Amino acid sequence: MKTSNKVRKVSTTNPETGIIAKAADVMRNGGVVVFPTRSLYGIGVDAFNTRAVNRIFHIKRRPLSKPILVLLEDKNQLDRLAANVPPAATAIMERFWPGRVTIVFEAKEGLCTDLTAGTKKIGIRLPGHKIAAALVKAFGGPITGTSANLSGSAGCFEANHLDEKIIDSVDLVLDAGPLKGGAGSTVVDVTEKMPLILREGELSQKDIFNSIARQ
Repeated sequence: MKTSNKVRKVSTTNPETGIIAKAADVMRNGGVVVFPTRSLYGIGVDAFNTRAVNRIFHIKRRPLSKPILVLLEDKNQLDRLAANVPPAATAIMERFWPGRVTIVFEAKEGLCTDLTAGTKKIGIRLPGHKIAAALVKAFGGPITGTSANLSGSAGCFEANHLDEKIIDSVDLVLDAGPLKGGAGSTVVDVTEKMPLILREGELSQKDIFNSIARQ
């Protein structure tokens, strides 16, 4: 990665409040921020800013048919995005959030259609990385958390390896050094009576269904 005045080094163990506040301000003003999550670097914008969400698709060259993941500060923000929260989802959240699992809910009416890609569903996660969690808290509302890569390319677990096209197109990069990489979050759809595992990641199908069985 070339030296850029868009890049700010951030401590994973003790994220600098000034840098986090600046990143939150960038998003409040419709800007785009690259930030670390547990496994990969992600792209964050105000999830309720339609123009900002649309920028993600241009930056990533992402097909409009692919929905965008959203990150929350806490479960109290769910009602801003999800039409309902079934008992299975509650069991999964109580067992595994923050981090490790993304839950796909029935989307609340009126959400930006780019977030749902016309599916009427919305993927939501409570971030398990300190910087991501601090950023969502400082912003004060839901932000996007899609991976910081061009569509079709591998996700990036080190800021130094971010595609130059990504860096040129965003407003700020929070560089926390190398991330752990590996499997991302497990994705579970709870919009039907029987939850469906869309992707196995850090958690197995057995992990998910055991948590539901205990409710």
